[in-house]
Amino acid sequence: MEAGTKKLVILGAAESGVGAALLGKQKGWDVFVSDGRTIKENFKKELEAQGIAYEEGGHTEEKVLAADCLVKSPGIPEKAPIMKKIRATNIEVCSEIEFGYRYKGDSKIIGITGSNGKSTTTKLTWHILKTAGYDVAMVGNIGYSFARQIYEKPCEWYVIEISSFQLDDIIHFRPDVAVLLNITPDHLDRYDYKFENYVASKFRIAQNQLPSDVFIVNEDDEVITSYLTTHNTHAKTVYFTMDENNIHNEGAYSKGDFLHINYGGEEMKQSIHDLTIKGKHNQYNSMAAGISGRVAGIRHEKLRESFESFEGLEHRIEYVATVRGVDFVNDSKGTNLNSVWFALESMKKPVVLILGGQDKGNDYKAILDLVQEKVKAIVCMGVDNEPIISFFQDYVNDIVETKSAKDAVLAGYSLADKGDVVLLSPGCASFDLFKNYEDRGTQFKEAVRNL
Repeated sequence: MEAGTKKLVILGAAESGVGAALLGKQKGWDVFVSDGRTIKENFKKELEAQGIAYEEGGHTEEKVLAADCLVKSPGIPEKAPIMKKIRATNIEVCSEIEFGYRYKGDSKIIGITGSNGKSTTTKLTWHILKTAGYDVAMVGNIGYSFARQIYEKPCEWYVIEISSFQLDDIIHFRPDVAVLLNITPDHLDRYDYKFENYVASKFRIAQNQLPSDVFIVNEDDEVITSYLTTHNTHAKTVYFTMDENNIHNEGAYSKGDFLHINYGGEEMKQSIHDLTIKGKHNQYNSMAAGISGRVAGIRHEKLRESFESFEGLEHRIEYVATVRGVDFVNDSKGTNLNSVWFALESMKKPVVLILGGQDKGNDYKAILDLVQEKVKAIVCMGVDNEPIISFFQDYVNDIVETKSAKDAVLAGYSLADKGDVVLLSPGCASFDLFKNYEDRGTQFKEAVRNL
């Protein structure tokens, strides 16, 4: 839908909503922003500077329902009363990445989704393109909205981290390269507690792709391969795997101490010991990013240079410090049990695990084998630690409760011996004690430095 004097309503005034509002105003829409909560001051100032009307603390239905197009922020669930009223009309509803897509021009998009590893793979893929001298931006769920980037500085390439919530409201959005890393149960409260709905949402990343596009998928993920047996995609599908029995002529695989990336008739080998990010999960992330780089036309030398110069993400298996022989590792971004599994899998020393927070209905059996193999003690850090204690009390001798990052660090340090690692990998959301996972990780690091 073209702008003209059409009305664009933005529901939700956080990063994605404000980015869409700024782009909409620039492109000639009559923009109105509505947020049911309080809008942060920095976002208010941006809206006011551009003369964009807004409201906070509630929705004026008359104004919202006058929209020709409505951009819904990803955090707003369908069950919200205002959404039910919108859906009862014929108003076009789209996500911010869909709105941005309509103004991307001739640029190329690498879109990355999955339950775990999105941020690391997105940043690594961006780093590969940047190292090769491409005009590229890293946007989406990683912090800077796609629409805002187009508003401020359009680029030739966009590497977009995409959540299932953002995919739920795409219409025409089509990445030239789509990456699907893995699918494990997450956010099921938004999908009527039906895993198949969440799976279908993830696969929406490829729904508009053409045969000229590329769809990069993890062949070792049974959920992904099972879905592909019954659902057709139009793009060229390229696989990455750690199973030597699944090697294809094109794609990526891990064998021995090397990653092999084979695309466009050329193969490169990368020693896993030279990767700056460690652990099996990061080999998967590196293969996905490596294929993306090759599809984008990047040579082997630049790929290798990128793999060996990449700095990982803050709050994702981030080494903090060693205090009297005890290592401290911050994986505050590990907000589900699959992330905890990956973090534990990459640990080579005995672990004191800091676990807990706002539990999303975790089934701790998912990490039990690794806990029994590697964890000597658990430090609970949450308002309600009962689910963790009741599950692990028969398997782990030392379990203690804490209610702050400082106390958790002190407890972890007291339970650790020289040569151990204290790992913060909560497996839960942070909102019971902290503003967000970044706040939790920052407080953890500060407490470590104060030991």
